[in-house]
Amino acid sequence: MKIAMINEFSQSAKNDLVLSVLKEVVEPMGHTVYNTGMSTADAPLQLGEPGYLTYLNIGVQAALLLNSGAVDFVVTGCGTGQGALMACNMMPGVVCGYCIEPSDAYLFLQINNGNALSLPYAKGFGWGADVNLKNIFNIAFGSPKGMGYPNEPGRKESQNRNAAKLVEVKAAIAKPLVQALSDMDQDIVKRSLTPRFLECFNEGCKDPELKKFVDSLL
Repeated sequence: MKIAMINEFSQSAKNDLVLSVLKEVVEPMGHTVYNTGMSTADAPLQLGEPGYLTYLNIGVQAALLLNSGAVDFVVTGCGTGQGALMACNMMPGVVCGYCIEPSDAYLFLQINNGNALSLPYAKGFGWGADVNLKNIFNIAFGSPKGMGYPNEPGRKESQNRNAAKLVEVKAAIAKPLVQALSDMDQDIVKRSLTPRFLECFNEGCKDPELKKFVDSLL
């Protein structure tokens, strides 16, 4: 599995910690991690400068990476985790869950079978935060998704059916991604196309239409 880690400007100081814990947990499982978020090195950037990411940019990056097939899963977050959650879930092809503790990750992935998790990296992020992250990532990536919970006859089938229907409903009511990104503030879209994002996107993009769209913005 290819996993992208995305964080905004306010949590750039947490980038190294989250990235190191994520890699420590998932790389032995055979997963690959891409870091497309802001790090301490990017912190001097100011609003409006290329590379300065807000939770709105997180939504754009997540949508392009997941819909293009460049990655299979996104781990994201902001101060509370709520902004990143909303920005991701408004995009077609992204089903993001809110995760504070390991049971959140487990239940979301078993019941809702999504492709992104949003974590709070400021609120409640105190002693033992690295331990909590490790446990969340172990639960999230250490077992198959969509197995259902609780383990009762017919539960898995019902939950998987509802999860698939949610994706269908979103596709029915949302604009196609290229149209959606073309209709929104182009400054937000262009500022999302950071060098680390483009490296990940260009390496794994499997959608010629999305590749052409991104190239047209550069």
